[in-house]
Amino acid sequence: MIGIHNVTVDAADPYELAQWWHQAIGWPLDEEAEKGDEEVMLLAPQGPHLLFIQVPEGKTVKNRLHLDVRAEEGGTRDGEVERLVGLGAELFEDHRNPDGTGWVTLLDPEGNEFCVCRNEAERAATA
Repeated sequence: MIGIHNVTVDAADPYELAQWWHQAIGWPLDEEAEKGDEEVMLLAPQGPHLLFIQVPEGKTVKNRLHLDVRAEEGGTRDGEVERLVGLGAELFEDHRNPDGTGWVTLLDPEGNEFCVCRNEAERAATA
């Protein structure tokens, strides 16, 4: 058996994208990270970490791997969508249903897809 150390995200500007994700999910940047670095890591409380690596080409197709995030206890999916859009995410696909189920797919500032899902309390309320 092996462990996953990092989830790596290609980026045009790793530092800026890592800063955005820091605001989005609250994980701290590696204390040695500096603007202009080719690699910047966000440190997860319990791995795997998020590693942003500079690549020369831009994103051209749908991600084959993406993150699903959810609001912490006391928050809601819809509140998180609003907050993340306020930080600069873009609405990509809205899969919310009238009964409260579903998710929302957003794009980060470099166009990487990620989904905002309901948390455990929201799931329990509609079970």
